[in-house]
Amino acid sequence: MPIAAVLSTVGVLVSVFITAGAAHYVVGLDWRQALIIGAVVSSTDAAAVFSVLRNVPLPKRVTGVLEAESGFNDAPVVIMVVAFSATGPIDSWYYLLGEVLLELAIGAAIGIAVGWIGAYGLKHVALPASGLYPIAVMAIAVAAYAAGATAHGSGFLAVYIASLILGNAKLPHRPATRGFAEGLGWIAQIGLFVLLGLLVTPHELGDDVVPALVIGLFLTVLARPAEVVLSLLPFRIPWREQALMSWAGLRGAVPIVLATIPMVAGVGDSRRIFNIVFVLVIFYTLVQGPTLPWLARRLRLGASSDPADLGIESAPLERLRGHLLSVAIPEGSRMHGVEVNELRLPAGSAVTLVVRDGSSFVPLPSTTLRRGDELLVVATDPVRDAAEDRLRAVGRGGKLAGWLGQQDGDRPA
Repeated sequence: MPIAAVLSTVGVLVSVFITAGAAHYVVGLDWRQALIIGAVVSSTDAAAVFSVLRNVPLPKRVTGVLEAESGFNDAPVVIMVVAFSATGPIDSWYYLLGEVLLELAIGAAIGIAVGWIGAYGLKHVALPASGLYPIAVMAIAVAAYAAGATAHGSGFLAVYIASLILGNAKLPHRPATRGFAEGLGWIAQIGLFVLLGLLVTPHELGDDVVPALVIGLFLTVLARPAEVVLSLLPFRIPWREQALMSWAGLRGAVPIVLATIPMVAGVGDSRRIFNIVFVLVIFYTLVQGPTLPWLARRLRLGASSDPADLGIESAPLERLRGHLLSVAIPEGSRMHGVEVNELRLPAGSAVTLVVRDGSSFVPLPSTTLRRGDELLVVATDPVRDAAEDRLRAVGRGGKLAGWLGQQDGDRPA
């Protein structure tokens, strides 16, 4: 989306130079070290942002912007860190800016092309076993990164865009692919933290605690708010949402890993850069993450008056051309109190099982649904989307959904 794109480019540059200025003039680091630290910590961490936002009911626009930004801003930050860590003098700002924009454009183009071709191929080529589809998706993602890097573009942006396209393409065996990806993600995180544990030397951190806290303070209360305000000037975003976005710029393991690039490149005093980034990320993540729900409530953004949306997962039944929809009725859903026959599901779909308080039963048309129920809905392939739309509509509008101005096909905003 345009807002996330501006935050990930213009906003990152604003944050880098403000943070680097604080590191140079306040802490006393030389300009190369200051610019490297400014670039490293200006990247928000996707894993940290996603994990926190899952537990905070925020407006869809705020959540979408923060998640997209955390995915997009890794690419320009990596380019800047590599450029600042290179031997010899740092390139002129206009040359560096042109290089960043060119690599991002190449990476985006390759990501779109690889993602579209991969999605088209998986939909039209029948693989001999269902277990090959998750492996094929992973291979496409690796190919996107490799193609982007080979073309001197941003491999990070290429693989991110390709994955977005694949994730929204309704590929065969999607639940299995998603589970496979989540498992690989957990393995990667475990390996990442093992790596960080091997790199950190606790007794060396003492001298860098104060500089890290000072730089982090400028980053949190000055650089990040300036980044958000300047980037969002053309978009007329309410000040409450801007304040929340400013505080929600969470850092995680990715900036710490980026801090290893100067160590590999042989930058002078690179160990100190790593220690400062490590302390900064750990401290301010512990401060910002737990306080984000409180701030959302204070800004009146955390409590939504809209009914909770339904979580629906689909397991394809290729031989029958059907789907099993698992529907959970959460607190706040207006499906509470609705009878099964009042769902008015399209022909070709039906509620076949209800799980309530740990026991399951086959519902009657007059069975009244309750909060906490889990439903098993069978839908044939042609009406699957219509059944999902109808279930979501009832979850938001109750039994009269579709009669009071809300269409069954409305998607969540």
